[in-house]
Amino acid sequence: MKIDLYSDMVCPWCRIGKSNLYDALAQWEAATGETIPVTYHAYQLDPSLPPEGKPFKSHMGQKFGGEDKIAPMLARVTEAGAAVGVTFRFDNVTRMPNTVLAHRLTVIVPEDLRAEWVEAVMKAYFEDGLDIASLDVLLAIGNEIDGADTTDWVRRLESGEGNEEINRDFEMARGMGITGVPFFVVNGKFALSGAYPASQFLAAFRKIAQETGA
Repeated sequence: MKIDLYSDMVCPWCRIGKSNLYDALAQWEAATGETIPVTYHAYQLDPSLPPEGKPFKSHMGQKFGGEDKIAPMLARVTEAGAAVGVTFRFDNVTRMPNTVLAHRLTVIVPEDLRAEWVEAVMKAYFEDGLDIASLDVLLAIGNEIDGADTTDWVRRLESGEGNEEINRDFEMARGMGITGVPFFVVNGKFALSGAYPASQFLAAFRKIAQETGA
């Protein structure tokens, strides 16, 4: 099996869903000996954001009908995260960043570091409140990852690398009718949408393995 994961770094349910997925993958590997690879694909919750992003509270208030609507939503996602060991500190978050640069870097980051990179970017945003639209912030995150060569990252960004790949992801998501993330595609044909619990991922893996004879 293989999994294609469409997500955005500013999507809290993506962080929860990703955590649940990796819990399920670890359990699946322990039970079957099979390692299921995950390929990350770019998705933007709000592609209309300017490159520098916008203030978090006012942007969310405008999107959801008033700033008074935000607190209950954030409380729900914080509780859902805590239930599976994922921390959210929305009191630290002041910006709603444009994630194009972070997605481009995800393309550039070596494949064996991508899962760690994506989680580090999400932690920096959701726990530390860092502005992940900033190249300096993203490079500082990268510098904390063993084996990362951020000097090479900058060189490749300057050459335009990553643009074609993420635009292809955006187009593929539109073609599949994806309107929300996280969105998981298993073996290129079985779609799972939403922050599934690990148990439901495992049930899906078992069903897919039976249907495909894996």
